[in-house]
Amino acid sequence: MTEKAHIGVTGLAVMGRNLARNFARHGHRVAVHNRRRERTDDLIEQFGGEGSFVPAYSLSELVDALERPRRLVVMVKAGRPTDDVLDELAPLLEEGDILVDAGNANFTDTRRREAALAERGLHFVGSGVSGGEEGALHGPSIMPGGSEAAYRELAPLLGDIAANVDGTPCVTHVGSDGAGHFVKMVHNGIEYSDMQLIAEAYDLLRHGLGRTPAAIAETFLDWNAGRLDSYLIEITAEVLGHTDSRTGKPFVDVVLDQAEQKGTGRWTVQSALELGTPVSGIAEAVFARSLSGHAELREAAQGLPGPGGSGVSSGEAERFTADVEQALYASKIVAYAQGFNQIQAGSAEYGWNIDLGAVAAIWRGGCIIRAEFLDRIRAAYAANPTLPTLLTDSGFQQALGEAQESWRRVVSTATSLGIPVPGFSTALAYYDALRAARLPAALVQGQRDFFGAHTYRRTDTDGVFHTEWAADRTEHEA
Repeated sequence: MTEKAHIGVTGLAVMGRNLARNFARHGHRVAVHNRRRERTDDLIEQFGGEGSFVPAYSLSELVDALERPRRLVVMVKAGRPTDDVLDELAPLLEEGDILVDAGNANFTDTRRREAALAERGLHFVGSGVSGGEEGALHGPSIMPGGSEAAYRELAPLLGDIAANVDGTPCVTHVGSDGAGHFVKMVHNGIEYSDMQLIAEAYDLLRHGLGRTPAAIAETFLDWNAGRLDSYLIEITAEVLGHTDSRTGKPFVDVVLDQAEQKGTGRWTVQSALELGTPVSGIAEAVFARSLSGHAELREAAQGLPGPGGSGVSSGEAERFTADVEQALYASKIVAYAQGFNQIQAGSAEYGWNIDLGAVAAIWRGGCIIRAEFLDRIRAAYAANPTLPTLLTDSGFQQALGEAQESWRRVVSTATSLGIPVPGFSTALAYYDALRAARLPAALVQGQRDFFGAHTYRRTDTDGVFHTEWAADRTEHEA
């Protein structure tokens, strides 16, 4: 009798194939399946020597190859293709079996699928997996949701293949139903914001100081040796230092400046709007990508007037570079604070009880936003699990205080030079709005009551009020 596989993977594009190889490399017998038979054969032919694989050429063969309870990872396109595979698999499975969607699914779909499959006695685990194709093979950050019972069955396998930091696997049970995909969604939103801030720092050094991409690459390498140590800073230096083989020009100068997106950043912003949680940094990053793609609109605007100022003087170059590093770090704190506030809000709304410190811990390795910075976030939540915002943590508060003059100089200089910095400026605006004793929202409430009788509350007494603006302007409780 053939030995049963410990886990199965259906969907053998790059991510699915690499996850299967990762499991096999760690001593797990893996059943593999793809609708296109040649992908299954290709995996066995190229990588069969890495471990124990069981090829399956139909979903029924795949299910039959698995030990009970069956653990099966689905790695197909999000949306309808995932539903189609689940619809085909569900009748083949038995009570207690576990289906894992490790793709970038919308968490609302995951909640729906989890509820439907639970009625059949099946466990459905929506799991965020971050790290790209290299992470999938060598150790990603893994964010599983679903039931605790399902996680107990999956934990040994996921712990084996996850990235590892200080002896701790970068995987934790995030929460029930859609919690895993929700946290992965916010991770990607933070990633959008982080990338936008880094791009703005490059733009400031390029057009504010007139530095070459190669010189800026050296600056990013220096920053990566300090508190900005991260995967994204590291690869930024690599990209900026690369020369295009065809033209001999800096690579960044021959790439079309129209950024694309796959939707997770947009989902993050949509979810934040529904939760009433401001994630302005993420929103600006999403809109910046969107604006970059409007080629005709940008072409039409080329002749619009702008400032007449020149760049930063050579005598100020060193200070300006230091200022940009400060502004980047401060804005980064704000971006992560907004993301963690959104996770906090989602956790409360859906009853997930997410441990924010544990999320920060599993993001320290494997994922795209992995950074030394995340250990400071982990420590902040370890010291105070009910921290209202990362901005009020003593360590981050000190860093923000030290960044004040630099941060404001950078935004001011960028404005005077006509260099767009939506990420830096919106982070500063959010920071100033939070710390303000009074906001102009009081006037907005007065306007709303004037034109729509939407009512307002007062600072000196309880209750909800309306003023008769069109009559004698008397006030009464609504």
